[in-house]
Order: sequence, then C-alpha cells, then structure tokens
Amino acid sequence: MTKMETLLLQAVEQKLFRALDVQFALMVAANDEPIVMLAAALVSRDAGEGHVCLPLENLDPQRCFAHRQNALVDALFARVGEPEAWRRHLQASPAVSSENAATPLKLDNDSLYLNRMWCYEQDVAHFFLEGNHPMPLDSARLREVLGELFSPTQETDWQKVAAAVALTRRIAVISGGPGTGKTTTVAKLLAALVQMSPGAQRIQLAAPTGKAAARLTESLGAALQCLPLSAQQKAMLPDEACTLHRLLGAQPNSQRLKYHAGNPLHLDVLVVDEASMVDLPMMARLIAALPANARVIFLGDRDQLASVEAGAVLGDICHFVNRGYSAERAQELSVITGYALPAGEGDTAQALRDCLCLLQKSYRFGRESGIGQLALAVNASDIRAVRATLAAGYEDIVSYPLSQAADYQMMIDQCVQGYRRYLELLAGGTPESILTAFSEFQLLCALREGPFGVRGLNERIEQALARQRRIRRPVSQSLRWYHGRPVMIARNDSALGLFNGDIGVALDFGHGLRVWFSMPDGTVKSVIPGRLPAHETAWAMTVHKSQGSEFDHAALVLPDQITPVVTRELVYTAITRARQRLSLYADERVLAKAIGARTERRSGLLALFSQ
Repeated sequence: MTKMETLLLQAVEQKLFRALDVQFALMVAANDEPIVMLAAALVSRDAGEGHVCLPLENLDPQRCFAHRQNALVDALFARVGEPEAWRRHLQASPAVSSENAATPLKLDNDSLYLNRMWCYEQDVAHFFLEGNHPMPLDSARLREVLGELFSPTQETDWQKVAAAVALTRRIAVISGGPGTGKTTTVAKLLAALVQMSPGAQRIQLAAPTGKAAARLTESLGAALQCLPLSAQQKAMLPDEACTLHRLLGAQPNSQRLKYHAGNPLHLDVLVVDEASMVDLPMMARLIAALPANARVIFLGDRDQLASVEAGAVLGDICHFVNRGYSAERAQELSVITGYALPAGEGDTAQALRDCLCLLQKSYRFGRESGIGQLALAVNASDIRAVRATLAAGYEDIVSYPLSQAADYQMMIDQCVQGYRRYLELLAGGTPESILTAFSEFQLLCALREGPFGVRGLNERIEQALARQRRIRRPVSQSLRWYHGRPVMIARNDSALGLFNGDIGVALDFGHGLRVWFSMPDGTVKSVIPGRLPAHETAWAMTVHKSQGSEFDHAALVLPDQITPVVTRELVYTAITRARQRLSLYADERVLAKAIGARTERRSGLLALFSQ
C-alpha cells in the first residue's frame, strides 16, 4: 500500500472523505500517481457536496479543508508542491482528458470534473445556447390574444412579457419570488397557445417532488378555470402534474429511465415548476428526453436554495436575467406586448438572455406584509433592514431569541400548539382533512443532527406530545409507528407512486394502521407501513426538504452556533414557505452571519454560457 493510499484511508476515518471518494480515487489513479489520486478523491467529495467541478485554484489545504486543518491534511498535500504541479500531473495521467475521450476525469477550463458531470454540463449548455430557436406564430394574432388575457396596465406587465417570451421561443425560463404570479402566467400562456394552435397540443406538467406536483395541479387547475376557453380548448389542457421521475419513467432500484434520447417523451409542451430544485444530472436527462421541436417552460425562484444534488442550474441560467434582451428580441417583444422594452448591451449569452423573464411584482406580499419585507431584506443581505423588519410589529411575523434553555422549551411548546388542529382531527377526521390540516403548520430547520436539527426536534416534539397524551408512542423505540405519526419519503419508489419529499400520515381508525398520502391528482392513497421506501418522521423537516411546499404558518429554527450550511438562500427559502404567518427562532448573531453568507455551488455553466 502506497503512502497516499494509507493517508486517504486515514482521512476516511477522520471523515475528511467518504469511503466512496477514496474507492474512486484508488480505482482511477495508478499507484505512482499520488497527486492524481488525491485530486480524484477531492473532486468526488465535492460532487457529493453539490459542486459540479473543482477549480485547480481551489486545490490547496486551506480551501479544501478550511475547517479541518491538521497534521493529516498537511501530509496529504505535502507532495504536491506548486499549484502548477496539479495541472502537470493531471495532464500526464491516462485517467484524465480534456475532450470527448472516455476517461473518468476531465480537465477543462482549469477545472477538474467527473466525466459524467462534464458531459451533463456540456449537454445543458448546448441545449440553452443552441436549441432555443424561434417558434412560428402569427405576431399580430398573438398580440390580440394576449391583449384579451392580460388587463392593460401603464407599468410593464412582466407576466405578459413572460407569456410572450414563452410563446415565441422553444425554451423559456420564468423566474419570480412567491406571489409574483408564475402559475397565473403559465395558465394564460397555455390558454393563448391552445387558442392559436390549429391542432391538439400534448401538454405535460411536471415538478421535482410529489408535493410540488400536487401544488402545481391545484393552483394551475384553479387558474385555468377562470379563463375564457371553450370546452374543446379546455380539453387540450392537462389536469394533473407528475414528478420528473414519473415523467421520465424511472425504474425501481435502477438508474435507467424509460424515456431518453433514443425514446423521447410523447409531448409538444412541457412545463416544469420549482426548477431551482432540478439538479444538473436531472436537467441533462430531462432535456435529452425532449422531442426535437417540443416547447419547454421552466418556472422557479432563482433566489431559493439550489438542488440537494449537484449544480445550481436555475441560478446559473438566471445570472443573465438582468442583462436585457438583444435589440432584435426587445423589439419583437415590444411589438407583441405593447411595452417599451430596452435592449441590453453586448452579445454575451444572447441566445440565453432572449429566453428569460423575471417577474418583479409580488401580488401576495405587499408593503404591509412582514413576510415579504423580511424576504426582501434577507435577499439583499441587509441585516439592518432585517432587524428593522423584525422590530416593526408586523402581524404576520414574530421572532424569538434562542439564548437560554427556557427559550428552547418555549419553541417546542409553541410548535406543539402549531399542530393543534391536526392533532384534534386525529380523533375522527377523514384522511383528506387530516393531511390538509398537517400542511397548515410546519417546523423547518437547517440541520439534520443535534438538538436544533431534524432528529433532535422530532424527538423532543414526540416527547412533548406523548406527555400531553396527544400521541401514544410504542414502548419499544424500535417500533416507530403510532396513530398520527407524520412521515416524509426519502427515496423514490415509482412502483408505489411515492417519491422523495412526499408527506404521509399514519392513521389507525380500528382497521389496522396505514400511511395516507395526497396524490398529484387530488386523491389520497394508503400504504401499509412495511411497504414504504426509506422514510423519516416529519414533525420537523429541513428547509431543503420543504422546497416545493407552502404552509399557512411556517416556523424556522436556526442552530445556536454559526455553521456553514446556514446561508442567505436557506433563510430566504424558509421565509417564503410561509403564506400567512412566520415564526423565527434564532440567535441574532447566527441570523446576521447567515444572511451574509452565500451558498456556493461551483460549476462551469457561466463560463460556457459566456463563450
């Protein structure tokens, strides 16, 4: 065993690497390539942490192990020498290439990639830059139809602009915060599309999670019912959204998909909601499965957390949303919408810029909304505005300190109270009413472990509920099931129609305990506990897992110590899960540090878009 192999195995013991990272490194690098071996372990680790690539400039002990400097880290990097040594050794290795050769590692634009991540990134960049061709439409007729669907306004109606963008290009990306009308915009642009199409359009709705798909089904269905369409036109519109995994035909216990480049999807128009949650691999697989001339419309909030898996595709795309349209495109959209849209400067990412639109007016959160003002302040990383908002006495937000043990217990007690209506319905409500009641309140947290994480908070809430005799927990800790236990699915199971993020409730009304779930079409289904895929208790959930959901009342608890995972995007995402009320439990020092920290996702998409 070489010295580098020994050091890497020690690093696994110290949790500097996963065992998977080191196994990959040992597989791809020869024994006489210690520098390549270390680089392979680092890029594998970074991919596991959500990064698409590893810039060579980041290959130093301080950047790779900023919070874990010790003698082992020094030993790992002892043989590297100057930064240029990384490039020299990587270029000389048969495991590394910079073109389409089938090597496990890619070195491109001074960044190291896993081969599959490099391929995904190339495919996504090519799709948005080369695949976004104009769609043939009668501009005069389109102007007339949009004029009927959108009320005239003096100020620019960005919903109308977004509809025009989507109807005149194969690809459209519409971003906006909560309440800016993304669903309303899509309803109207789909209505315009069916009015202008001579034949039937196969339209499909999709979202990353079951909860997001159910919300899209409900909200878009309600919006479409209000539009002036004939029965024949309404029949062309979809009445249900599905998850992306179901759309692509995910196979149980397999990475294989039914639909791919060799067997494309049977659709003409695809609408993807909550696009911020779509990771790079899923985005690449999705676009590979699209028919050559199919339209695709992505909706999402660019300021939300990126996907749990690798990449921040929507954020990278929307980096250019304020650069303006090309002169030709601005003129085209101005004619269609009736609004003067100034052109941007330069031709950087011009094809991408011409398919973007940012919805800028919130119809849910006005100046009287504390939730809206707090979200704006957090997004601006303005701690003074955050403090002023929290102190302003808004009725829809309230903050509590977490400086003493009594503060923690108060938080637990208030969370139990938040679930009061749900707990009352457990005595005799229907599965539908119980599931609806559970979605009215949710405790959100940043961490998984510890007293401020999912596991600790779920345990404390269960203890409090058991003391109050609201639930009856089994005596044995190995038996987790009880009437009223909420659970979240943690792994996709296409055979059962359950997917990561789906929420269910265990109910036993005298005929045996079953776990009930709301389905995207508005129905409910039950599954016996033993058949469920991996799952966990969901009195508390992470902010990441809450994406795609909204709650009447959301409560956010931040840890009592500063931690790198608590960032501006996480706090913003949690705040915007609340429709009517937000409770914030946080130490001011931790909150201030959080909104000043950005979530970093390293990728090469911006460089590819800018070429």
